[in-house]
Amino acid sequence: MMDANDLTIKIYEDGAEIEKMRAASQQAFVKGFTTNPSLLKQAGVTDYLAFARQAVAEFPEQEFSFEVFSNEPQEMLREAQILHDLGPRVYVKVPIITTAGESTADVIKELSAAHINLNITAITTVEQVEVAERNLAPGTHNLISIFVGRVADAGIDPHHLIESSVEITKSHPEASLLWASTREVYNVFEAQQMGVDIITVPPALITKLSKTGKAALEISVDTVKGFQRDIEESGLSIL
Repeated sequence: MMDANDLTIKIYEDGAEIEKMRAASQQAFVKGFTTNPSLLKQAGVTDYLAFARQAVAEFPEQEFSFEVFSNEPQEMLREAQILHDLGPRVYVKVPIITTAGESTADVIKELSAAHINLNITAITTVEQVEVAERNLAPGTHNLISIFVGRVADAGIDPHHLIESSVEITKSHPEASLLWASTREVYNVFEAQQMGVDIITVPPALITKLSKTGKAALEISVDTVKGFQRDIEESGLSIL
């Protein structure tokens, strides 16, 4: 039986809605927040920096990851500095490649040399993990985000990616490995078992995670009780 209270892996809530962030922050196992342009769009955020400043001010003890928007290297550098200046617990998210498929290695190297904490994101291959690691400056701390759920959604077994990434990052103290695009509660326990340092979890799964600890038979009983409740409330019948 698995219980969220027994977890040692860091858990970040993945989203862009202040109300849901407030709810997530009530869970002791939530240690930070991440977001991305798609989540900002879904949440209806109209002022990115205003949202980011509010979040950092409201949750001063939490860690944050905010992403650059540009695909152009010099603009990425300027955006990264703005995001970095939001607070000491902010990691600047930089995709490992641009929309044209070009490497951002030079951007990562320059930002890391400036001691800006980075979250290298959108990683789906071991080779990309290696590129990210090679360009991180000694003495810095960064996140390497592997998109496990998106890889699995493509019908690709992600276990080689996870295992190899764990091995790479364990030998590089400047980086922690982050499991991104989580699809189910069990992924959290799986990530911990495989040696991943951090996992991002959407609000719906944060809620489910807070309810872990039931035995399998108890889940079965709760399921049929739910069926019975819905039968009675629907007024449906067979006989």
